[in-house]
Amino acid sequence: MGWFDKLTRPRRDVPSDLWKKCPACGEVLLIKDLAKNLYLCSKCDNHLRMPLWDRIALLTDDNSFVEINSNMRSLDPLEFVDSKPYPERLAESIQKTDVNEAVTTGRATMSGVKILLGVMNFEFMGGSMGSVVGEKLTAILETGVAEKTPVVIVSASGGARMQEGIYSLMQMAKTSAAIKRLNMASIPYISILTDPTTGGVSASFASLGDVNIAEPGALIGFAGPRVIEQTIRQKLPEGFQRSKFLMEHGMLDCVIHRRVLKSTIVRILRLLCN
Repeated sequence: MGWFDKLTRPRRDVPSDLWKKCPACGEVLLIKDLAKNLYLCSKCDNHLRMPLWDRIALLTDDNSFVEINSNMRSLDPLEFVDSKPYPERLAESIQKTDVNEAVTTGRATMSGVKILLGVMNFEFMGGSMGSVVGEKLTAILETGVAEKTPVVIVSASGGARMQEGIYSLMQMAKTSAAIKRLNMASIPYISILTDPTTGGVSASFASLGDVNIAEPGALIGFAGPRVIEQTIRQKLPEGFQRSKFLMEHGMLDCVIHRRVLKSTIVRILRLLCN
């Protein structure tokens, strides 16, 4: 084959499940290398979104996580249809992610400290909060009160799930009330906000921790920056709604690098639990 033929030959597509491009610097990163590096960009150290089970493995001791309420699934009380019926969207998300909802909850230990853990999964319908998400989180919060066990929730969500309408919005009050009962019982609740944490999730349980921790560069806020700019017709400050900006303005307690996230949470829990 001549040099011209090589140049004009159709390029074979590289399978997208083998690599990912860093949204910050554009570096092409192999998935297998990303997993080994805690989904941190090897060039700019940007914190990429972390898959559900990698996140659980990061935070918990080996083989300590025991899932609870894994069989709970959302119904379709509004018989909602947009471009496709809601049950069809749910079925596609379940098949894609191999979990039944946008949050996974369970019991675990962190460096020997017993906790109840909830981790949201952005790959499941954008981590949207439906009635089952609210119920599963409320269940571990109430279990925390009953068993006097600290609760840790990792948020990654686009907000309330529109397909469930008012049923979804009611989960904001439901989870907030459960956190209040946890507070009254003097049981620690640690909230970890990752990229992105927006909408009704940011306006409820994600912002109500005894300690609110965010990862570097995480987008956190109720409405998106573009919507806000179009509403107020002003240019937003640099880094607006990113974790560093929010911490500097008193909306977060700390921004913690992923490599030391587990050890930091353990130190906080041991302090709060005496």
